[in-house]
Formats: sequence, C-alpha cells, structure tokens
Amino acid sequence: MGHDILGYNKAGEEIAYARFSMGNYNAITLYSLLEAYSYYAGVSGSGKSTTFSIKQIEKALNAYKKLYNNGDSLSESDVQTWDQKQILDFILNCLATVQKEGSVRVYFG
Repeated sequence: MGHDILGYNKAGEEIAYARFSMGNYNAITLYSLLEAYSYYAGVSGSGKSTTFSIKQIEKALNAYKKLYNNGDSLSESDVQTWDQKQILDFILNCLATVQKEGSVRVYFG
C-alpha cells in the first residue's frame, strides 16, 4: 500500500508522478498543498481523480514556497529532502501542463 499520485495532460499522458509509502507523512503534505484532503484515504489515495485549474496549481506552488521558506527561489540547492524534491517536481510539472492546456487531471491512488 502507498500513495501514487499522478498528473495527466488532456491527451491522457502522464506528466507528473509522486510516490509515498503508506506511513510517509509527506504524502499528506502534497494532499494539503493541492487542497485535496478528500482524496486521502489513509494508507493510499481514494482511487479517484480531479481536475485542477491554473489558479489552483499556482496556489499549491505558492503554499509550497511558504511551507519551505523558498520565497521566489526554486533552485536545486534549496530542496533539502527527496520527498521535498518530488513534491516540487510534481507541482512544477502540473504547472507546465496547466499553463499550456488550461487544466491538469490528478489521480490519487
């Protein structure tokens, strides 16, 4: 069991992926940043997906910066843990897609 959180573009191609073991508290961090608590099912995601707008993903990125005190800096040297990096990469990949396509679908497994 664990959390597999995947982002998809409109063509259904995977554009982002984050994996957390069932006991890893950093999974809750990503759910929190995305304001997606309703998709959290304890030891894994709910198995459901939802669509995010550019405003929602930008809000998640701003919350990430605030949480990790990055300000406007998102350099590799500012990222301190593997999970912190995968959370940032996930959000940035979703942001790139939502900027191009207007939305991004995220699956919580």
